[in-house]
Amino acid sequence: MNCTFHLLVSRRRWYLLPRQSLLLRALSSGPQISRSLQENYRLLQLPDEGHSSPAQVKEAYLRLAKLYHPDSGAPTADAVLFARVEEAYRAVLAHQSKIGQPDGEKEVDEEDKSRGAALQHRHYLSYEGVGSGTPGQRERQYRQIRVDRASEQVLNYRQREHERAAAAEGALVERDMRQRSHKIKITQAVERLVEDLIQESMARGDFKNLSGAGKPLNKFEHNPYADPMTHNLNRILIDNGYQPPWVVTQRDIRETTAKIRTKLLEGRARLSDPMTPKDHRQWEQLCASVEEELIKLNKMVDNYNLIVPMLNMQMVHLSLSREIDRAVKGACQCRLDQQKEREKERERRKEEKKTANAISKPKNTKQGLMSWMQSLLR
Repeated sequence: MNCTFHLLVSRRRWYLLPRQSLLLRALSSGPQISRSLQENYRLLQLPDEGHSSPAQVKEAYLRLAKLYHPDSGAPTADAVLFARVEEAYRAVLAHQSKIGQPDGEKEVDEEDKSRGAALQHRHYLSYEGVGSGTPGQRERQYRQIRVDRASEQVLNYRQREHERAAAAEGALVERDMRQRSHKIKITQAVERLVEDLIQESMARGDFKNLSGAGKPLNKFEHNPYADPMTHNLNRILIDNGYQPPWVVTQRDIRETTAKIRTKLLEGRARLSDPMTPKDHRQWEQLCASVEEELIKLNKMVDNYNLIVPMLNMQMVHLSLSREIDRAVKGACQCRLDQQKEREKERERRKEEKKTANAISKPKNTKQGLMSWMQSLLR
């Protein structure tokens, strides 16, 4: 009995020992990871590699990418260190996906998963696999390819629209031909009617009493080389009050410039030549008002330069200093002209006075001689 009991107990221990060892081995191997994976967790600066969520891993990778990405412009940018951070990020994502997957799904490609979990800027930097060189060079090449692709699409669209329009126009050609032939018939009929009426009037002699009969036409005497059609069109436009916008603007600029110059000249001419303090204040007020008018006039000149049809007809801005100098010189010239006119008037009066004295002297001598002879006879 005792022997049988000891035999059963020993057999039960033999069954329990392998199970306990297997359970302990599984528990001990669960949280342990490889040294390279630990180094990846440490490189990503994760607090706990065993309990880090994908969101925490992504946040850590974003923080390090902003620091070390070569295109970030940060002072800590390092292409080699960023490449290591990216490899560590992919390895950690692969490890976490392997832990969270059931056994039947472990055969899925880990690279595709990490690629799908990669950041958006990595997809952006791929440039659809176009170009070579640095990221900046690849970006320029990708932009040029996009421009070429867009221009090609525009050309294709225009070609399709032209084909569609041609097809639609082909359906209307026959109707247009009918309408055109009908209009031609009507025009010819009207022309024949007018010609018949003219011939009848000439036969009756209605055109014999016209003014200027038998004389050449003086319709284009201002310019015999002008095209009659162009002359008639311009005359019709002028008679109806039409003028091109740049012509109207040019006229307004010239009129405003003449008014400003006249205002400055008259204002300076009214003041004394060595100006007093009061004259200085009046002159400064006049210059300030003219400056505001010149600003508006220069804006008008800019608008005129945009619409004028020829470059040699463009105008330059008016300067206040040049206009002031011009007004001062004009006022000085006006004073000189006035002084010359006064001198001429004075000389003319002197000449008149001399001639009057020369005429009155013989009369006085004759009167004196007659009085002397009368007194002698007495």
